[in-house]
This record gives sequence, structure tokens and C-alpha cells, in this order.
Amino acid sequence: MFHKVEEFENQIAEFYGAPYAVATDCCTHGIELCLRYTNVKSCSCYRNTYVSVPMTMCKLDIDWKWHTEVEWSDYYYIPNTNIIDGAVYWKKNGYIENTFTVLSSQFKKHLNLGKGGAILCETLDDYTNLKKMSYDGRLPGENWEKQNIDTIGYHYYMTPETAMLGLEKLPEAIATEVVKRDWTTYPDVSKLKVFNGKY
Repeated sequence: MFHKVEEFENQIAEFYGAPYAVATDCCTHGIELCLRYTNVKSCSCYRNTYVSVPMTMCKLDIDWKWHTEVEWSDYYYIPNTNIIDGAVYWKKNGYIENTFTVLSSQFKKHLNLGKGGAILCETLDDYTNLKKMSYDGRLPGENWEKQNIDTIGYHYYMTPETAMLGLEKLPEAIATEVVKRDWTTYPDVSKLKVFNGKY
């Protein structure tokens, strides 16, 4: 059934006008995969974002600090990278060239699948490598025991069932006007006790 995941990826890529899309189990894991893939060693983090973004930087032992700017609309670049947190970004032909734009299909998002996400990317190599990283180092649709796995993977793939739901709900999402979101959608997570005095 993994052809349904590929079909969902193709339709998401087509909507955004991106060369490729890699479906993931959530936006946070998509960001993690991009940080790993591009080997980010240092960056900064917006204060008004979802709490998992700075937590992911902590998890990966990235040298990071809070970003000096606050305001953003629709999406933001993770500073000092070409990775975009596009969790609330929904725009036809909205892909920004030469970026890894990470999307969310969490239940509060415009395309509500309960859970899920995708990474928009530029090249077939990016697609293939991120796909393998999302899926235990393997390529879907092939017996893993017969693959000479050469990539560390993280079990962050989108299931066929989620992709099928996405294919079902995508036409309505495309036809529905999006509610614009920005930095005011999120609290200042730098004030949370978990980060207080540490970063």
C-alpha cells in the first residue's frame, strides 16, 4: 500500500509547486530529519513557535540560542539554515526554491490528518536520502531483508493509512480558504521552565 504514500507525496508536491515531497509522521520529525541531513551544528530558534522545535535542537545537541527577531508570518526559516518551518503554511505554488520546507498535517492544521507532515525539497537525491532516513534507512515497497541498507533511519515515515486519508481530504483543503497564521499563534516558549536559564 505504500504506493498511496507516493501518490500523496506527488499531490502535495504538485500543489506547492515543489519538485519533491517526502511524507513524514509529523512536522517535528521532518524538521529533525532536515537538521540531521544538512548537518546543522549551530543555529537560532524563534521564541514564538511550537515547543518541539527548540527541544529538537536540544535533542540533536545543536549549539543554538534564541533568535533576536520575533515576528514571522505563514512560515519562518530556521535561522542560519535553508530549512523552513512551514507548519502553518498552505499556499498553492508556494514552494521556495532551494529550501527544505517542512509541513504539518496535525489536527489543528489546514490539512487535518490527525498527525503527519511532509518535507518539500529540490532534488531527487534529497528526496531519496530523506525518504530513507524517514524509513529506517530502507526504501519502501521493497523487502528490507533484501536491501543493503546504507543509511541510518529514524522510523518517522507516514503510514499508508494516513496517506489515504490525506488523498481523501486534500481536494477539500485545496478548495477551502486558508486561515493565515503568524507568530501570534504561539506563546513565547523561551519563558517555559524547561528552557529557563539554560539557553
